[in-house]
Amino acid sequence: MKKLYFTSKGFIKLINSFFVKDRVKQESNYPHMKTLISVILTILSFSVNAQDDLMSLLEDSSKTDAGYTTATFKSTRIMNGHSTERMTEGILDVRISHRFGTLNSGGYEFFGLDQSNIHLGLEYGILDWLMAGIGRGSFEKTYDAFAKFSILRQSSGTRVMPVSISLLTSAAYKSIKISDISVPDDFSSRLSYTGQLLVSRKMNQWLSFQISPTLIHYNYVLDQSDPSNLMAIGAGGRVRLSKRASLNAEYYLLADDNPQIFGPVYNPLSVGFDIETGGHVFQLIFTNSVAMIEKSFIGETTGKWADGDIHFGFNISRVFKLKDRGIPKSNY
Repeated sequence: MKKLYFTSKGFIKLINSFFVKDRVKQESNYPHMKTLISVILTILSFSVNAQDDLMSLLEDSSKTDAGYTTATFKSTRIMNGHSTERMTEGILDVRISHRFGTLNSGGYEFFGLDQSNIHLGLEYGILDWLMAGIGRGSFEKTYDAFAKFSILRQSSGTRVMPVSISLLTSAAYKSIKISDISVPDDFSSRLSYTGQLLVSRKMNQWLSFQISPTLIHYNYVLDQSDPSNLMAIGAGGRVRLSKRASLNAEYYLLADDNPQIFGPVYNPLSVGFDIETGGHVFQLIFTNSVAMIEKSFIGETTGKWADGDIHFGFNISRVFKLKDRGIPKSNY
């Protein structure tokens, strides 16, 4: 049975227009997305067999010689942010994440280790192209849920696809008590939403790269004259150091140099290591953000690396096979 990695006819026509040689000029209902994808493809500098249209690529996705690229990243996260990797069908990922206080808090706070923020998550592969997850974090006592759709997968077999593309949508509910009576305390005001287009390429066995255009919407902001939308573009990479370890880095550039949605915030930067041991993946992280979901670490990072506002932390991922069909692919 043939598997499709997306169903939107409009999106198929859009991508198809980039990959069909001598294409007939056609009107597009997606001018901005077309421009964005064109830039992405140029940056990643790849070429595709011009004789094959997108539908043909999709129809051949079930062939054994498709040559799909595996282990672009070791985990479903690069550091804080999502990667294009996802759980295959029937696989449950139990995630525990910690971020401690800042290193510049000094010896009295044991260089941040006396303080701790935690996020717990359950993430499941519903289909081979769809995973979803729920979580709860101590930062602002936030509940979150997300869905990640695999649109295209990098492959080098009978059909060539030089990148992997995923779409992430998420929602978060901030449940912390509000003491300021001037701030709305209804359900809607506590909600925020995130949309990301994740585009990655495994350059070779040692190097992977991803860019992540991001849009975050807040139902409520402190100053109603400020926009409730925050735009950013993320870039992340992975350098393989050994069979079971890699060096990762991730940075998000805010479109506004100093957005005031929740007061002054800064660009989040994270560096660290992935260490794999059997069914576990440990990620050791140094970051200027204490939060661990998109709307918070992108939109509410108040620390600056230059001032020593660096948090040490870690992610622990443990996968469980709940269905016979769900077999984790080898990461190396």
